Amino acid sequence: MSSAATSLLPATASRSASLLRRIFSFPVAICSLLGVVAVCTVRGRFDDPDLWLHLRTGQIVFTTHHVPTADAFSFTTHHVATIPHEWLGQTLIFIAYRLGGYSGLMLWLCLAASAILIAGYALCSIYSGNAKVAFAGALLIWLFATIGFSIRPQMIGYFLLIVELLLVQFGRTRDRRWFFLLPPLFALWVNLHGSFSLGLTIAAILLASAFFSFEHGLLHALSWDGATRRAFAASLGLSVPALFLNPTGARLVFYPFHALGSMTVAGTAVSEWQPLVIGDPRALGLLGVLAAIILLIIVRRSPIFLHELFLIAAATYLALSHRRLLFAFGILVAPILCRLLADTWENYSAERDRPLPNAILIAFSLLVCWLAFPSRNNLVAQVAVNSPANAVNFIEQNHLTGPMLNDWVSGGYLIWAAPDHPVFIDGRGDPYDETGVTQQFGDWATLRTDPRILLDKYRISFCLLSRDAPMAFVLPLIPGWKLAYSDPGFVVFVHAQ
Repeated sequence: MSSAATSLLPATASRSASLLRRIFSFPVAICSLLGVVAVCTVRGRFDDPDLWLHLRTGQIVFTTHHVPTADAFSFTTHHVATIPHEWLGQTLIFIAYRLGGYSGLMLWLCLAASAILIAGYALCSIYSGNAKVAFAGALLIWLFATIGFSIRPQMIGYFLLIVELLLVQFGRTRDRRWFFLLPPLFALWVNLHGSFSLGLTIAAILLASAFFSFEHGLLHALSWDGATRRAFAASLGLSVPALFLNPTGARLVFYPFHALGSMTVAGTAVSEWQPLVIGDPRALGLLGVLAAIILLIIVRRSPIFLHELFLIAAATYLALSHRRLLFAFGILVAPILCRLLADTWENYSAERDRPLPNAILIAFSLLVCWLAFPSRNNLVAQVAVNSPANAVNFIEQNHLTGPMLNDWVSGGYLIWAAPDHPVFIDGRGDPYDETGVTQQFGDWATLRTDPRILLDKYRISFCLLSRDAPMAFVLPLIPGWKLAYSDPGFVVFVHAQ
């Protein structure tokens, strides 16, 4: 063997050993644990009521290569114009179903939840400079993310929010060129989920804070240098026109702001859009996080930066206003808390890492994920418990026809499983708010009006309702209506013609 070839052997072996140490490192082991947390959290969350609407819309886009811009699922909206604000995310969900059925959808959810926690861990680690404390930050993100872990496009939106924060941190501390990944990020984001508007708001807060430099007690502001500030401003300037790279142009860009301003009825009816209540365990978590930040600032004399104060205020306001935005609260506040705690725990040292225990932990985590992943029978059972699957079978087998009145929660499943029966209402708020259907249905479902008025107006032939719905006890008392089907979760009433 030549001397040159011989000299290459130690170098190759050294590179291989270095690669193995990176693969079986402490941060990778932590990421594997977060994967276990994600899988164990979502394994029983397969049947989200909104899943089915996303699945049907994604199917339409995938099969027709056309993004629908009018409601085609309900007979009450009269094909009102709609904005396909999640069309790309819905298509990705359908592709997962097409490739793997229910198991493909569950794999999508496991991967999405894992990606959020792992990306959140990376953000907390980079922002705080402590890879050990960052694990607590990732668990904090998990706590608040449990409000929204489901097979919905919002999962991708919140992942992209973390990516945005990472890009800003890289651009500010490493290389300004990282900022110019923001325009393509927003061009993708706007087609996936309306949370791009939150991303723009956060970017604007960071840019505004970058102009200030002062120390007022424990409140500090560190201005960015002019070149970094200009690069960030330029990237945001390019991000705005990038938003218009979508099928409907300005309508899609302004949709999130329109929806928040117009969905007043749906917003009060849907629990996730309602204000946070103190009885929610996550509300106690929010108060605990805010208290911890205040105590760390006061007791340890740790400075708080201006942009952090703005982010905490914005995140808290959003979470208190709408329960579903607890998800964003965790993402925005966890890195700040980790920075305040960074010097309370010895940082990770690659030189003192122990690859073998890490490798064992990684292998164990992968095994647990594999064992925890639900079987197809388990997923079918989840659907049977939470959706009117058996009631739909009854409707089909008995050839029930005519206008159907269904309740809010079952509308999405009916759109997917019973496409020949247009729904009365479903989980979407805007088309029903704009046409007045939400108000009419709410008055009917809560007995604020004579129930016969709505039934006669739409010439309803049969009703599919949750078993515990108030109208399930009232309909049998109305002449001409009788119970035709009942199971532990749903009932079907028919009108005698």
